[in-house]
Amino acid sequence: MTSSLNQYLQALSADEHLAAVSGIKRGVEREALRVVSEGRLSTQPHRESLGSALTHPYITTDYSETLLEFITPVSGSAEQTIAQLEDIQKYAYENIDGELLWPLSMPCFVEDDDQIPLAQYGSSNVGRMKTVYRQGLKNRYGSMMQVIAGIHFNFSFSEDFWRAIQQIDGDTRDLQTFVSERYFALIRNYKRLCWLIPYLFGSSPILCSSFLQDKPHQLPFKRSKTGYLYLEHATSLRMSDLGYTNSAQSALNICYNNLASYVEGVKEAISLASDDFDKIGVKVDGEYRQLNSNVLQIENELYAPIRPKRVAESGEKPSEALQRRGVEYIEVRALDVNPFSATGISLEQMRFLDVFLTYCALAPSPEMTAELQKRYEHNMDKVVLRGREPELKLNDDNQCKTIPEWGGELFEEFMQVAKLLDKAYGADDYQVVTSSEFAKVKDASLTPSAKLVDMVVNQEAKYTALALGKASEYREQQMANGYQTFDLEMLTQAAKQSHLDQKAIEENDTRDFDSFLADYFKA
Repeated sequence: MTSSLNQYLQALSADEHLAAVSGIKRGVEREALRVVSEGRLSTQPHRESLGSALTHPYITTDYSETLLEFITPVSGSAEQTIAQLEDIQKYAYENIDGELLWPLSMPCFVEDDDQIPLAQYGSSNVGRMKTVYRQGLKNRYGSMMQVIAGIHFNFSFSEDFWRAIQQIDGDTRDLQTFVSERYFALIRNYKRLCWLIPYLFGSSPILCSSFLQDKPHQLPFKRSKTGYLYLEHATSLRMSDLGYTNSAQSALNICYNNLASYVEGVKEAISLASDDFDKIGVKVDGEYRQLNSNVLQIENELYAPIRPKRVAESGEKPSEALQRRGVEYIEVRALDVNPFSATGISLEQMRFLDVFLTYCALAPSPEMTAELQKRYEHNMDKVVLRGREPELKLNDDNQCKTIPEWGGELFEEFMQVAKLLDKAYGADDYQVVTSSEFAKVKDASLTPSAKLVDMVVNQEAKYTALALGKASEYREQQMANGYQTFDLEMLTQAAKQSHLDQKAIEENDTRDFDSFLADYFKA
C-alpha cells in the first residue's frame, strides 16, 4: 500500500535510510547556438577539433551544425555536474575560433530558414539517418523552431532509495517493476505541477522578430522601443505553440499510468499515418525528404516536458529499452536556458529540481485520465504565455487558484522535502534554495522572465546587445578558469577517439541505406 507524503518523510528521516536519500544521480544536456560577434548564426561547420558529433560522449550537435549540445556524465554531485559542464564549455570555446555561445533559448537574428545548416554525421547509415530525420523536421515544421535551445536535466534515485520505499510500502514485487511504476507516478505528479517550472525558470518572454517571419499566430505581441517582440506576462515562449511544443501532436494521447500503456501509446504514435506529412513525400527524385510520413518519424520527435528513459543498446529503440529493462531515470525537458548562468543552468536550479522531483516521487499520484492530462496542459499553456499576470487562475482538481495560492500550499510541502534532503546531505542548501524560489511565487518581479522584460522594455536595453554582452562575459570567464574535473589532454583525446569511432562505424556498414531504414522500421 502506498504511504502518504508525511509517512515517507518520517520513515526516510531514519538514520538507516539517509544514505539512500542522498544517492541522487544527475546529468545535464545543454544546447547552445554558435554565433558571431554581431549576433548572427555562425556559418562554420562543426569543428573537427571538437570531435565527431556522431560519437563524442560529451560534445555533439542537435538539429543544426550551429547548435552545439554539451552532455555531462552521470554524477552523484550537483557541484561536479556544473564543474563538468564548465570544463566541456571551456574546451568548446577554445576550439570555435572566437565564436560565442548564445545564452538564450530563443534564437538570435536569422534572416531565413536556409541559413540554418542541418547537422551532419558522416556517411554511415546511422549518421545519414540522423541527418535525414532533421531534414524531415525542417520540411515538417521549418528550421527556425529547431534552433530553439533548451536544457535537459536527467535525474534518478539510487536503487537503495527505491528499496527503502518498497520496504516502507510493504511491497514484495520484483524491484524493477516497482521502480518503473514509481517513476511513472513521479511523472504524473510532474505533469500536474509542471507549470511551476516555466514560472520559476522560464527565460524566454521576448523574441527577435526574425523568428516569426511568416509563422501564423494569434498572440498579442507588443514591440519594445528597441524593436523586439514580447508578451508582458509571458514566462517561456519556448514552451508555447510557437516553440518547443507541437500542435501536430496534440491528438496523440500518450498514457502515463504505467509502462505498458506508455510504450503502447508511443508505438501507436510512430505508426500513425499523417495526410499532411504524406504530401511532403519520403524519397523524391532519389533524395530523402523525411524518414517516413507518419506523425512521428522516430520516437525522439515526440515533444514532451518529461520522458521516462533507459539507456538503449546499439540499434535499440528507446521504447524497446524501456519495455525490456524498465525505467532507469527521467529526463526533464521544460527548462529554458538560464541567461543569468554561464552554464545555462545554475547549481541552485539543480537543487530545487532535486526537491521538486523528490516531492513528485513521494506525494500521492492517482492515475491520470486523458481529460486530466489536457487540464494540466492547459495550466501549462496559461503559465508560459501569462504566468506573471496578477489574477491568473489555474485549475487544481477543479478548484481555481492563483499561483501565490497554489504555490503557497506546495512550498509548505516542498520545505519538508528540503529538510529531509538537508538532513541526508548534512547541510542547509535545500532549505535555502526552496525559500529563494518561494520568494518568486510571492513576487513575480523576481522571476528571470520578469527581469528580462524589465531590462528590454523599461530600461530600453537592446535584447541582442544584452545577450551578446552575457555571451562575451561567459566566454571570458570560462576561458580564464582552469579545468576542474576534466583536463585538456583528456578532452583532446576524447575528440580524436570519437573520429576513430565514427570511421569504424562507417567501415563496418554492410547494407545500403534503403535496406538499413527498412530493417530499422520493421524491427
